[in-house]
Amino acid sequence: MQPFELPQFYLPWPARLNPNLEAARVHSKAWAREVGILAPEGKESSSDIWTEHDFDSHDYALLCAYTHPEASEAELNLVTDWYVWVFYFDDHFLEIYKRTKDLKGSKAYLDRLPSFMPVEPTGATPAPTNPVELGLIDLWARTAPGTSADWRRRFVEATRNLLAESTWELNNINEGRVANPIEYIEMRRKVGGAPWSAGLVEHAVSAQIPARISESRPMRVLKDTFSDAVHLRNDILSYQREVEQEGENANCVLVLERFLGVAPQRAADLVNEILSSRLYQFENTVFTELPALFEEHGLDPRERRDVLVYVRGLQDWQSGGHEWHMRSSRYMNKQANAGSPVGWTAGGPTGLGTTAASVKRIVGALGLTRFKSFTHAPYQPVGPVELPDIYMPFPLTLSPHLDAARRSTIDWARRMGMIEVVPGAPLSGVWTEERLAGFDFALCAAGIHPGASGPALDVSSQWLTWGTYGDDYFPAAYGSARDMAGAKAFVRRLPAFMPVGADVAPPPTNVVERSLLDLWSRTAPRMSPYAQRRFRRAIEDMVESWLWELANHIQGRIPDPIDYVEMRRATFGSDLTMALCQLAVGESIAPEIFRTRTMRNLANSAQDFCCLVNDVFSYQKEIQFEGELNNGVLVVEKFLDCDKDRAVAVVNDLMRARVEQFEHIVATELPVLFDDLGLDAGAREKLNRHVKDIENWMAGVLHWHRGSKRYLEPVLRKTPTVGRLLYGPGGLGTSAARIASLRGDRGAEAPSAPPAPAPPRIGTARTASLVEQLKASGVKS
Repeated sequence: MQPFELPQFYLPWPARLNPNLEAARVHSKAWAREVGILAPEGKESSSDIWTEHDFDSHDYALLCAYTHPEASEAELNLVTDWYVWVFYFDDHFLEIYKRTKDLKGSKAYLDRLPSFMPVEPTGATPAPTNPVELGLIDLWARTAPGTSADWRRRFVEATRNLLAESTWELNNINEGRVANPIEYIEMRRKVGGAPWSAGLVEHAVSAQIPARISESRPMRVLKDTFSDAVHLRNDILSYQREVEQEGENANCVLVLERFLGVAPQRAADLVNEILSSRLYQFENTVFTELPALFEEHGLDPRERRDVLVYVRGLQDWQSGGHEWHMRSSRYMNKQANAGSPVGWTAGGPTGLGTTAASVKRIVGALGLTRFKSFTHAPYQPVGPVELPDIYMPFPLTLSPHLDAARRSTIDWARRMGMIEVVPGAPLSGVWTEERLAGFDFALCAAGIHPGASGPALDVSSQWLTWGTYGDDYFPAAYGSARDMAGAKAFVRRLPAFMPVGADVAPPPTNVVERSLLDLWSRTAPRMSPYAQRRFRRAIEDMVESWLWELANHIQGRIPDPIDYVEMRRATFGSDLTMALCQLAVGESIAPEIFRTRTMRNLANSAQDFCCLVNDVFSYQKEIQFEGELNNGVLVVEKFLDCDKDRAVAVVNDLMRARVEQFEHIVATELPVLFDDLGLDAGAREKLNRHVKDIENWMAGVLHWHRGSKRYLEPVLRKTPTVGRLLYGPGGLGTSAARIASLRGDRGAEAPSAPPAPAPPRIGTARTASLVEQLKASGVKS
């Protein structure tokens, strides 16, 4: 019996079948015998990973014919061979290493495989010793010619992740450990292979992505949403085989079962909702981000065509992959209805009380659940959050220079124009001295860097002040006007105020530029050019993420949960403060160490904890007083259709899970990493100090949120709302609602915040015109 009833999947694109299917079936079986994946005909044995019956019933040629419907016969044969190889690798690794829990042997095996895919075609390869290695040599020799170096680099990296990260699954099996949801989604992309499939799509449609946009956010999101949707669909359909029969614990249905404490049916339905949300994000990216990307990078017509053909290839893979899952013997698809939701209704429950269930499934199949992301009414009174018991195992230590840093930070902010209006400086004086003192950024710095000298603590306090001022300045200047063009021009100027080498900064024109140049001139001289570029990239990522927040406001859209978590690290400025921590360990640690899976997961888990802490503490400030959409508690509310208290509890569980993952990495993965890299005692000590810095960071950030007045309701009610965000319902009959929202009206109820004053000195004709219209209609500005 199936452990749950399959949900109705959202299938926005029709599946098509390649006419070269039969030729691919014949070719792929002959190739599998040639490289040793299948035994010669008539010579099968019980020790074989696959029998001919297994191979035929899996029908990888059908998978590729569905997922690459326009590929030529030769290309379809090549792609099918790749999929035969990758599925064989997965089953071979299961039998030889996972079932035997052979960690040492698996590492030696996986370490060899990338050497059979030299990025430069002339590179030599070792002699193959098994069918996986022999098949990889043949496939790479047939694939690499005619491709760009950028494509080869990206495909080799995706293949390496697919192979090497299999040890993550094996470690969790050995420990009986089920990953937390955020960790699982991130790691599933690497071990699941869909980014690898996306690379094959480029090859199959002969449309390689231009190198200058291949690492851009829109292209990354397209690949990630494609990958997540493929993997989550696979997790639903393979649950019975993987969890009940093979003892796997890397399955998202199981992850949500354990994390939320729900039955398999509810967990499967939620995984399907995440799957649908990722497809909505894919579509949103295509229609809202690609056009701007094309213009900003000046893509010529051929390059634009290549990107759109690639997008169509990813769509074909989604729909074709679903059709194959419905037919392959590998998956739980008995009695499944892959057709329309109407067809499901005929075969689903009937009788009194079943209509709601049918309607719910139809809504999901048609993609109508996307609309709940657009239904939030801003500025609703939500009241203070009842703070949960937040897990923090690391002790807090405060710098003895705290009081001096408090005074220094206020003096610096005054000089920069943050708390006094400076003639000719747009939106200077956004804060008052009283408000800045209540924010107490020096308290945060004192916890993050308790061992810093007095001058160093001053600089850290001022970096935190600058980042938060920019975060307040940006929506005031561009949010209410929905001025994306102006916002992009503002963001693109900022790197110029962080010159590297012989570069010279232009004259600053506003408070953010002036204060950034001042901080950079006092921080960068201590760094090498490499460290300067890394530090500048962290700041660029943060300010560019403000554009993502603005885009969500322009659309009136609560972000997709996965996109939110990944972008939140940037909007919080996590990499900026992490970069300060990394500088503390010196540059004798190779940069490659920080790019390892262990160190990246260590940083991400800590960052997610701090980001979610901020979301809990700032919930009332952002939702009630600022009309914010980008908040983790709100994202969970909408996704789970739950109230604020339940959403806070779920977010708190995520925070605890990320801290526990951090502890797990330190206890079990770091010692292995040290040994694998052969680090000497000095390098180990520096990395251990770096870990301690991150622990101080988490403890310090939590302590600051508890001590700062930035999120207290009495302070919020006295805070002027400059540049209030303007969005809400549109269409006939909604003008009154929108004007009431601008005024802060709540009928007989007291307003949650004072009416927004006219945003001064924004400098856009559009905003000035809006203010004049409001004045003419009698609305106070």
